[in-house]
Amino acid sequence: MRFARRQRFAAFYLTLCTLAVVWAACGGSEQAAPPPNIVVILADDMGYGDPGAWNPDSKIPTPHIDRLAAEGMRFTDAHSPSAVCTPTRYGLLTGRYAWRTRLTQGVLAGYSPNLIDTTRLTLPGMLRQAGYATAGIGKWHLGLGDAERTDYARPLRPGPVSLGFDYYFGIPSSLDFEPYVWFENDRVEQLPTDSIEASRPCCKEDFYRGGAIAPDFRHVDVLPRTVEKSVEYVMQAGAKPFFLYVPFSAPHTPWLPIEPFQGSSGAGTYGDFAVQVDAGVGDILNALDEAGVAENTLVVFTSDNGAHWLPYEIEMFDHRANLNWRGMKADIHEGGHRVPFVARWPGRIEEGSVSHELISLVDLMATFASVTGQTLPDDAGEDSYDLTPVLFGESLEGPIREAAVHHSSNGTFAIRQGSWKLIEGLGSGGFTPPRSIKPGPGDPTGQLYHIEDDPGETNNLYAERPEVVARLSALLDRYREQGYSRPMTEASGRN
Repeated sequence: MRFARRQRFAAFYLTLCTLAVVWAACGGSEQAAPPPNIVVILADDMGYGDPGAWNPDSKIPTPHIDRLAAEGMRFTDAHSPSAVCTPTRYGLLTGRYAWRTRLTQGVLAGYSPNLIDTTRLTLPGMLRQAGYATAGIGKWHLGLGDAERTDYARPLRPGPVSLGFDYYFGIPSSLDFEPYVWFENDRVEQLPTDSIEASRPCCKEDFYRGGAIAPDFRHVDVLPRTVEKSVEYVMQAGAKPFFLYVPFSAPHTPWLPIEPFQGSSGAGTYGDFAVQVDAGVGDILNALDEAGVAENTLVVFTSDNGAHWLPYEIEMFDHRANLNWRGMKADIHEGGHRVPFVARWPGRIEEGSVSHELISLVDLMATFASVTGQTLPDDAGEDSYDLTPVLFGESLEGPIREAAVHHSSNGTFAIRQGSWKLIEGLGSGGFTPPRSIKPGPGDPTGQLYHIEDDPGETNNLYAERPEVVARLSALLDRYREQGYSRPMTEASGRN
């Protein structure tokens, strides 16, 4: 099977001959190549059209993200598994779609209990099995504790340190959700004993909700402190390979660029905040250089969903945060879930390369398993595909993924296979009105688009191509019913 073949490839790679052997032609001795450090930087609400490498007309300078693209592989057809953040974070860290859990729509709140089953193999847990030190720094937003309402006076277990992270430092959820606290491993730095009023009506600019807050917590400090802690971790890492997960809280609201970045873009406060995000990426890349580990570090940069960028903002700034894709964050259309994605590994991934392969953020788990010479068990990473053949420039007989499932904030499903995209239902399923449309007599009940011919999703072919609708509907039903979508090993009996 293709998955098993990729694992054999990874095993072969990890037994490359050392350059320092005494015998000529590398024939007398073999030594395992050192496994790479792995850094995943996840922006929050950064759109496909924000970085210049994806949008030459962007009004937001992103030299550091663009540097990554120039030094690695840029993907043009990458997707978050959901158009909102909690389910995307679940998918990234488990290789499994979040709609298979209790979270079938929306996101968790700041007092929600832990979402990830502690018996499940996670991405950091898998890498820890391979001998990695594992750390996360930034926005968690996957629930803390097991009580119906999180008690921040108690140890925050289950939480990140129950799920494969050796170390975690960050905030519980989005920066506009209470309580506003920092936590380290399973304890808050300060209890949220004070309260704060909402900054403004929902949900743009410097908006955050009112509620409990720690006495010393300042919203404006979160992005700088996340970057500072990430840089410290890189600089202090020892000889052990490390996995560093950096889920930024920005450029999600509240938009709070600090003084050096104010006025630095042509896209208002949002653009300035995105410039600050890019600078944070640059600080982490510089730390890798200064620590002397950049050459053996696989860096991935991406976003958890599309930008929350409204039509009036497009007109006001002449900036298309989601490029020309239809919709925005939360929507089932492309603007909700098509995201920037770049991977850099010097000497392994070709510089300045571009891939048009259909991929999903759930694919990181199988990909990192392959990179570290591991095989996923059948009860882990159920929706994750190995991307190393694409990253390493292998000749492919066909697409890596059979299909990808998309999901909106209200729970609307879509499935993409090749150039065809089927959406169950009418409307955006998210923030763009109309969110839901009740079909009239004789109207199509769903949406079908040919993405290659119609990237703007303007021509609904649902009624004209019933055979495509039937085929994709059956595939989506199968994925939902069987509990997985990736190929399984021959021994599993789940092929």
